[in-house]
Parts: sequence; structure tokens; C-alpha cells
Amino acid sequence: LGFNTGSFSNEWETKSLDHDRDVEFVIDPMDVDETNAVVSIANIQANFERTQAIPELDSYTFSKIYTEAIVTTAPTKSNILDLLDADMEAMEEAGVPLERCILYVTPTIKKVLKNAEGIQRYLETKGGANIDRRVHSIDDIKKIQVVPKDRMKTAYVFTDGCVADEGAKQINYILIDPKCQVSRVKYSYINVFTPGHDSRTSDNYLYQNRRYNGTFAIDALLKEGCRINAEAEA
Repeated sequence: LGFNTGSFSNEWETKSLDHDRDVEFVIDPMDVDETNAVVSIANIQANFERTQAIPELDSYTFSKIYTEAIVTTAPTKSNILDLLDADMEAMEEAGVPLERCILYVTPTIKKVLKNAEGIQRYLETKGGANIDRRVHSIDDIKKIQVVPKDRMKTAYVFTDGCVADEGAKQINYILIDPKCQVSRVKYSYINVFTPGHDSRTSDNYLYQNRRYNGTFAIDALLKEGCRINAEAEA
């Protein structure tokens, strides 16, 4: 009787990088000397990465994966487990392995989880040891990551730094399978010019930093592998 004939395709979908950020700082050697090296290239770079670059990258990534897979019911200590149960059920029905998923929550939702109704708690103290009330996992979800709420908005303006858009809503939590999205850095450049090596800055130090990156949903998987709870749009 032979075999039934199947088919396959090798179609490609073009994605475009959409986040290109660069900055440079000019540092006067006298500022380095007179601040006892507090104002130095190393300190400026470390502070820039900690306070600007990393928060902006988080903000960009979370706002980029904000999609139609959204629940707008506000989480409370009485309904948070029901909301997550519904999300996990939908993902399991789609064949998503929950043990691979990550739950990103704001500090507010972390507090809600700690006080969720229906959680059985066993507190053990030995000789005045600290009491740990953290929720480390939920069922098969083994990783819960807390993210400052300012980095979990639905939209941002990157014209001058990273600022939440005027109409941005709050994302409460994101339950996601990392395999349903791709984040790539195409180009990363960091360089320091010492005095006399850049004609524009004369005898100053010059620090330059650029990152060209993008975050993309794998469209065939996103709705199955991502559940977002956010403030309702107007």
C-alpha cells in the first residue's frame, strides 16, 4: 500500500534589530586626580552599567515581549494562586514543560505570593535563626525572579535614557518559557581613549559604549509559552 505522503517547509521569517544605543563620557584628568580616582573610567563604567545599561536592557526586553497573551485581573493574596494555576494549565495543555519556565514578578507580586491564601507554611527556627518566608518555587516552576516594577512596564521611550511611556501600564508578572523568545546582541563595543589619543577631547579621557541588540518572539511558540498579567489598557 505504500506510505502516506507528508510535506515540510524551510521558510524563513525576517527579524530586524530595533535597539541601538550608544553613549560616551569625557573625563578630565584633574577630576580623576582631585577626587582621589572616585571619578575614574572604571567607576563611571561600573555605575553606568548598574544604573543605566542593565535596567534599560531589562525594560526593553520585558516591554518587547508584551503581547496578546495577557490577563488583566489584578493579583491579590486571595486570587494569585488561581491566576497562576490557570496560566500553568493553559501552558501544559499546549505542551510547554513548566520546569523550563521562569516566573518574573515585581516586588509587589512577590509580597502577594508570600501572603497568598491557601499556601501551607512550615516555619522552623533554631536558636533564634532567621525566619525565611520566601516562595522559592510554585509547583513545577522552579525559578522565580524578582524585577523592579519600573523595569516591567508595557512601553518605554528611549530618546534620552529609558523612561516609561506616558501611557504605559504596569506588568505584574510574566510566566515564560525562554525558548519562545530570542534575545541577541549583534554588536557590542566598549573602548577607552587615554589623553592625547582622540583629537576631539584633547587631554581628556574618553569612554565609549555601544550595544546593538534585539528581542524577538518566536511567533509559533509565543502564545503557548508566555503568559502575562498586566494592568488593563484604558
